[in-house]
Amino acid sequence: MTPTPRLTSSGTRAPRKVLISGASIAGPALAFWLNRHGYAVTVVEKAATVRSGGYPVDVRGTALEVVRRMGILPRLEDAHVDTRRFTFLDGDGATVAAIAPHTMDGGVAGRDLEVRRGDLTDALYTAVRDDVEFMFNDSIDVLDQSGHGVDVTFRGGDRRTFDMVFGADGLHSRTREFLFGPEKRFHRYLGYCFAGFTLPNTLGLSHEIMMWNTPGRAVALYAVGDSDAVHAFFNFARPEPPSDALLNPAAQRDLFASVFADAGWEVPRLIASLREADDLFADVVSQIRMPRWSRGRVALVGDAAYAPSFLTGQGSSLALVGAYMLAASLAERDAAAGFAAYEHGTRQFVTLNQDQIGRGGATLFPTTARALERRNDMLRTLDTIPAAGRPAHSALTLPDSTPTR
Repeated sequence: MTPTPRLTSSGTRAPRKVLISGASIAGPALAFWLNRHGYAVTVVEKAATVRSGGYPVDVRGTALEVVRRMGILPRLEDAHVDTRRFTFLDGDGATVAAIAPHTMDGGVAGRDLEVRRGDLTDALYTAVRDDVEFMFNDSIDVLDQSGHGVDVTFRGGDRRTFDMVFGADGLHSRTREFLFGPEKRFHRYLGYCFAGFTLPNTLGLSHEIMMWNTPGRAVALYAVGDSDAVHAFFNFARPEPPSDALLNPAAQRDLFASVFADAGWEVPRLIASLREADDLFADVVSQIRMPRWSRGRVALVGDAAYAPSFLTGQGSSLALVGAYMLAASLAERDAAAGFAAYEHGTRQFVTLNQDQIGRGGATLFPTTARALERRNDMLRTLDTIPAAGRPAHSALTLPDSTPTR
């Protein structure tokens, strides 16, 4: 049982102390809401500061209501990327079709937001930085729940005791590993490997995405506004995940260079840029599926608990919604009851969104010549796609939650 908070000299209850591991999206969002509910919040982050940059991310459906309640919606609206065109190319670089992006992703033009990941993380951090403690350049080394709280030893040597701890530390969560064991127990490989990096915008792209496809392979260039740089994205299908090929940058570069060695269009130049990129990130496309998201006084949120993969376009939105639901579920409840309420109220929404992978992924990245031909035929006649995925984005109505401050 979580101990009853002690009374202060003024007769009010001392705030419960909680630790959040991770300062990306789910972590600061959870910190915001827990602070509003009267918790004393500490956030630990292994990086030196909140991370900037990264690909644009979507904020849709129920998540829009979360950021509205946080008061950061106007700032995110000002940061909206406004991608205007999605051009598909064949193996020779000829245009297959050029369409409005929202017709592909189930979004709603003029309502859903697309913002640079760094703009979202900065907005979340700014909203909470004056109210909670941030510990950068540090991480959790040991979690011990054998006492009356959660005893935490930090990698930097500090030791503290918290009433609860939350893992918001991403797809490869160490908090999850502390609680439930190796990632492979919950990792669901979706059949693709990807790599991303930035390079100069030599093609003069503006407010658009350009994607080259052959069966089982794709290369995209993502121009955010009129920037001098573009985001490059490589993706290829593989039935089984590569065992050792993603373990270090040199092996990653060799793997993608090998897979795309005979590709046309601009791909050879992009491979040369990949080999020199200083911000290369590569991984397999995957989800995290878990039968439960908590144990004792420790719970998981966002990608650590239910990463949906970029194929759904819902990673950031699930992190925002999950953070709100977790904090609201803990209001006036102890850890056991609060965590149970969090799972009861959120799991169906999470599962519905994770299950969207069968639609968008197959459309964007066909693995056979026949599937690619069908997709291209569809694109050539496309005006608009009924937003089949839209109910998943908005399938949860947020509960009312009155913070204590």
